[in-house]
Amino acid sequence: MAEIIRQLNTALETAGGESVTAPSGLLTVAYNAAYDAEVIAGGLAAAFPSLSVHGGSSCMGAMTERGVAGGAGEGLAALLMLDEAGDYGAALVPLDGDPQSAAQRALAQALREAGRPGELPEVVWCSPSPGHEEAVLAGLRNILGDGTPIIGGSVADDEVQGRWSHFAGETVEQGGVGVAVLFPSTEIGVAFRSGYQPTEHHGIVTEARGRTIISIDNEPAAAVYDRWTGGLLSDAGALGGGAVLGLTTMYPLGRAVGLIGGVEEYLLVHPERVVEGGGLAAFAEIAEGERVTLMEGTRDRLATRISRVADDAMQLSRLERDTVAGALVIYCAGCRLAIQDDMERVVAAVNHTLGGRPFLGAFTFGEQGCMSTGGNRHGNLMISVLVIGR
Repeated sequence: MAEIIRQLNTALETAGGESVTAPSGLLTVAYNAAYDAEVIAGGLAAAFPSLSVHGGSSCMGAMTERGVAGGAGEGLAALLMLDEAGDYGAALVPLDGDPQSAAQRALAQALREAGRPGELPEVVWCSPSPGHEEAVLAGLRNILGDGTPIIGGSVADDEVQGRWSHFAGETVEQGGVGVAVLFPSTEIGVAFRSGYQPTEHHGIVTEARGRTIISIDNEPAAAVYDRWTGGLLSDAGALGGGAVLGLTTMYPLGRAVGLIGGVEEYLLVHPERVVEGGGLAAFAEIAEGERVTLMEGTRDRLATRISRVADDAMQLSRLERDTVAGALVIYCAGCRLAIQDDMERVVAAVNHTLGGRPFLGAFTFGEQGCMSTGGNRHGNLMISVLVIGR
């Protein structure tokens, strides 16, 4: 903590002027779940009382333009958006069994902190706890509609053990909804994509229950998936039941949400377990009647695709490399774990597009973003990028 505060103070001194004593803007933090979130939140709140501070735990650390920060048990990084002419607010509320209401209360609190109650922010940065992301987005959309981009990622730990946390100001929760609202004085751009390609295999979900696909084309979903993947589950002895999260990372299911330049855009679902009766439990909801397509990833695409997503965010906002100040990046923890030895290539890909500008990247257990053709969505194995202009 002392080193992060020292670096942030150095950045403020470099900025000069009144910003040193009363900086205005948003401070976003990503940290390994082994850290004590209350210590982080309390330390930053005391050091920078005039900033809106918002943070969440991230799988095996974080990444910045300097590289991957940490691994098992370590890794903390922050990005400071210093903007005297903008307005920012952050809030965190517990789920309390009603994620839609929690999201709306967090949004209202964040808007009050920004001094803009009742207004529509330029963008909302969201950090929910895993498990109820669709309901969180529904709650936010009920207030914002789909005209305001909602981007972010679900907080994470290293081994899916529920040790995640998040904070806003000095408020810390394990199961909650974190929201930051941004009214920047500069241009921003957002993009939400994946690094996977569709295969020839597809079918209709004929029975589903929440986040579990019971059947595809009236056959048990796990059996269909196993056939599509050439025996991926049966070869591993997992067709009868059990965790399959690591097995399925390179072969998620995709839902087509529209066309971009004549090319289908997909929102991904990551199967994580074969359940009794041959269903597939996943990390996102899916509805009966939806068409699912088997998707395929490669290490190379997962390492380099992020460059294209960052470029899309710049193009959509008409920002050029020399007009970008920095970026916030969400990169799926499943992808991060699948290509651990290639993570420096991910950093290099972002730096190539942004020209080495500062960025903060978190590794999450679910990704939220605004799709070009489908509005604000929750998916798995996805990439979200917010670029911030000078």
